[in-house]
Amino acid sequence: MPISIVIPTFNEAGNVAELVGRLNAVGIGSEILFVDDSTDDTPAAITAAARTSDIPLRLLQRETPVGGLSGAVLMGMTEATNDWVLVMDADLQHPPEMIPVLAETAGRGAADVVVASRYCEDGDAGGLSNAARRAVSSLSTVLTRSMFPSKLRDCTDPMTGFFLVRKSALVIEDLQPRGFKILLEILARQPRRLTVLEEPFVFGERFAGQSKASLSQGVRFMSQLLSLRFGRMSAFAVIGLIGALCNIAIVALITWAGFDYLAAAIIAAEVTIVGNFLLLERFVFRDLTRSRPGTWSRFWKSFAFNNAETALRLPLLFLLVDLWTIAAVPATGITLIIAFLARFVFHSRVIYGPPASSAGTPSIRAIEESDSDRAVDAP
Repeated sequence: MPISIVIPTFNEAGNVAELVGRLNAVGIGSEILFVDDSTDDTPAAITAAARTSDIPLRLLQRETPVGGLSGAVLMGMTEATNDWVLVMDADLQHPPEMIPVLAETAGRGAADVVVASRYCEDGDAGGLSNAARRAVSSLSTVLTRSMFPSKLRDCTDPMTGFFLVRKSALVIEDLQPRGFKILLEILARQPRRLTVLEEPFVFGERFAGQSKASLSQGVRFMSQLLSLRFGRMSAFAVIGLIGALCNIAIVALITWAGFDYLAAAIIAAEVTIVGNFLLLERFVFRDLTRSRPGTWSRFWKSFAFNNAETALRLPLLFLLVDLWTIAAVPATGITLIIAFLARFVFHSRVIYGPPASSAGTPSIRAIEESDSDRAVDAP
């Protein structure tokens, strides 16, 4: 069964030679595709490994990385020449020696996806760096499966990045890759429930380099999870809730200090307008920013709209407090709820709008290695 091996990379130069050597030793795979977003010497390491690899190896460098690791995987799947695509990380926490097991299971013909799971049978997540990360991983898996009880019914590890998938079973156009968790995207986004088989594996220790896990990635995962379950509006609502809580806290603090509630509302609004914009750019609309005008243009549009909305909201706040005798803090909360839908519609339709048809399409330029019949794509 011909298999394309897709490996997304970001600053993994120290792992490439060892990984390619072990993949060649396993001997399964008709091509290896590295999809690289690195800022270090990873492309050079991949190009060097291609010259000695028995398995044809290609380097795809994204000039405009979109969608994080998931976007890189989707690009590799699109470029792969085989129907079966194996996805794995470059850090050797996904042991190449596990690939024949996944291939044998896929070869039985009963699955759309074969998952290497840390949480079934004899699987083990011990390669995670510490007990805290293992606990976070386990809790995240429980939360994710509880939010998609049907589509993840047969998958104990939807967070893994080590799996074999049949492209012809997917509606690739439905995928909207964001962040790290491409398998979750594949299983949750497809119109039909995919047939999943699992094989246990032991998550190994990183061979070289630093883990990319961070608080930012955790927030991005929660945004992805909410977007998959409820749509982009839910992530917008989370940011809005954070802003609303900050707004209310600022109003409470300033009025407690003896200042007028209207002045407090104005100061709170300006602070949260700027803060919300930064959070929306990073966690809600990040996948659309490359197809829109520049950051400052988006900021001023957002700033102007939110200030106009605030100017309309303040008279309502006055009515609630002075005429209807509602306390300043709950009255502020009421007006923020009313403003939420207007803000979401404006940001979705005007500031970030529908992306152009060519937006987000990575460009690749290929060169032929003069001393090898293996093609290496490079910038």
